[in-house]
Amino acid sequence: MNEIIIVKPDKCVGCNACVRVCPSPEANITKMVEEGKFITSVNTEKCICCGECVKACNHGARDYIDDTEACMSKVGSEKMIILATPAIKAALPTQWKGVLDWFKKKGCLIFDVSLGADICTWAHLRAIESKQVGNVITQPCAAIVKYIETYQPKLLQNLSPIHSPILCTATYIRKYQRRNNPIAVLSPCIAKKIEFSETGIIDYNVTLKKVMEYFDQNDIKIPTNDEKDYSYEFEEQQGQLGGIYPRPGGLRDSLWAHNPDINIATGEGVHNIYPQLEMYAKMPDSKHPEVFDVLSCEFGCNMGPGTGTNQNVFDVLTTMKGVEEHARNRRRGGGMFNRGEDRLFKKFDEELQLSDFIRSYSPGRPSLVPSDQQLIPVFEQMGKHTEADRCYNCHACGYRSCRDMAMAIYRGLNTPNNCIVHAKSVLIAKHSELASKHERLAAITEECLGLSDKLMHDIGNIGTNMNSIGEATTKTHERANVVNDLLKNIVTFCNGNPTMDEGSVKQLIAILETTIKAFGAVDDNITATNESSGEINKSISDITKLIEDLNSVLLQSENAELKVES
Repeated sequence: MNEIIIVKPDKCVGCNACVRVCPSPEANITKMVEEGKFITSVNTEKCICCGECVKACNHGARDYIDDTEACMSKVGSEKMIILATPAIKAALPTQWKGVLDWFKKKGCLIFDVSLGADICTWAHLRAIESKQVGNVITQPCAAIVKYIETYQPKLLQNLSPIHSPILCTATYIRKYQRRNNPIAVLSPCIAKKIEFSETGIIDYNVTLKKVMEYFDQNDIKIPTNDEKDYSYEFEEQQGQLGGIYPRPGGLRDSLWAHNPDINIATGEGVHNIYPQLEMYAKMPDSKHPEVFDVLSCEFGCNMGPGTGTNQNVFDVLTTMKGVEEHARNRRRGGGMFNRGEDRLFKKFDEELQLSDFIRSYSPGRPSLVPSDQQLIPVFEQMGKHTEADRCYNCHACGYRSCRDMAMAIYRGLNTPNNCIVHAKSVLIAKHSELASKHERLAAITEECLGLSDKLMHDIGNIGTNMNSIGEATTKTHERANVVNDLLKNIVTFCNGNPTMDEGSVKQLIAILETTIKAFGAVDDNITATNESSGEINKSISDITKLIEDLNSVLLQSENAELKVES
C-alpha cells in the first residue's frame, strides 16, 4: 500500500499518543535515534488509515496524503464527476453548496452519494431476504474493512459483500448511466483511498479538509448558504434516507425503515468497535446479530479525520436531524405507493441487478505470533524477570499490555528502551551507582583535604625556617665583622708592644677572651642555621610524602571509576 499516513520526524517527540489510540497492533514502528530521542513511524503494510493518530497528535508530527492536488490539476481541463458524500452537510453546514457550485462552474458533474447509500440499503435488504448473505458486518467504513483483512481475516466470511454507498454510487454511474469520466469523491475519510485503490472504480479521494485548505491557499472565496436548506440540484435525483448514513446507526435506521424486524446491533469508536470485533470473531455464529452496523469513528463519518470540521458533536447532531427530517418528508411526499411499497426501491428492483453491487476482499499477510517461550528473552531485555513484572500493564508505551509491547519488540516494531518500567529500573540502578560514586568521592575529598591541610602546615614551617636561615645568616655576618675587627686590634696591639709586661699581657688576654666569645656566638648561629636547614629538609621530605600519598589516593579513585564503567 502506498503511504497515506505520514510522519514528520522533526516534530515527533516520542510521546506514544499515536500508539495509544491506534487500533492496529502492528501499524507503528518506534525506534530510538540519536541522543535518546524516540521516533514513531508508520508501518504502511499494517496501517488501516483510520486517522486516529492524526487527530491525537498534538505536535503536528502526523498528517495524511490524499488526491486533492492531483484532482485539482485536472479540474477544468477534464469533464470530471464529483461525488458529494452526505457528511459534507455536517462538516460544512454553511458552505457545502458553495463548494459544489464551484466545481459545477468548472464543468464538473455533481452526484449525491446519498442515492448510492439508498442503493446500499436496498442491496442489503434484498440479499438478506434472498438468503444470499448470512449474519453480516457492514462495510461502509473502509478502515474497518482494512482491519478485518489485515488482523481478522476469519471475519471476511461475515463481512458484507455489498459495496459501500460511494462505490454503489460510482457503480450506478459507470454501469447504468454509462459515464466513463474521472470520478472524484469529496470525502470525510482518509481510509477511502485504500478502498478506491483496491476496487479501481474511483479515481480521486479528495478529503474535505484538504480541499478547503486548497481554497484558502489559492485565495478562493466560497460563498455561504442557508444551513437549514438541505436540497441541491444534483445530476441524478437526490438520495433519501441514505443521507443519514454518516451518523452512528445510520445504516441500521435505513434498514429498519423498510424492515423493523431485522436483528441489528451497532458499534462505533476505536476504543469500542475493534475489541468488539475481536469478541465477535470468538463467538459462535448463532450469537451474531443479522447485521452488525460498525463505524471506526466515534461520531461517525460526520466527524471523520478528513473533515477538518470545527463543528462539535451537538452541531453535527443538529444538522443530521435536519437532514433526516428533510429526507423523510421527501420520501413521504412522493416516494410511497398507497399500498406501502417504496417507489424508490421499486425503481431499483426494476432497473438494478444486485450482482453489480457485490465486491470481494483479500486477506492480508498474517504476522508470526511468538510463543510464550520466545517472549521470555524479550521480557528479560525489558527488565521484567517475574510474572508480576510482565503483567505491570501501565500502558505508558501505548500498548494494552506488557505482552503486546513484548510482541511488538519481538516483531521489530519497538524497543525495550521505550518501556517506562525498564527505563525507571535502569535509572534507579544508575542513580544507586552514582550515589555510591559520590560517597567514594566524598571520602577521597575528605582525605585530600586532610593531606592538603598538613601540606599547608609544612609549607608554613618551610617559610618560618627560611626566615630563620635569613636571620641567622645576617647575624653570622655581623659577628664575623666584630671578630675581624678584634683580630685587627690584637695585631695592632702586638705590633705596638714588642716587649709586653704583665699589664700588656692582661690586656691581650682580655682581647682574646672577647674574640673567643665572638667566635662562640658565631658558632651558635652556625649551629642554629644547621638546625634550621635540617628542619627544612625534613619539611621537604614530609611534603614529598604528602604529594605521593595524594597521588596514590587519586589513582585509587581513577582505577575504581574504570572498573565501574567496564
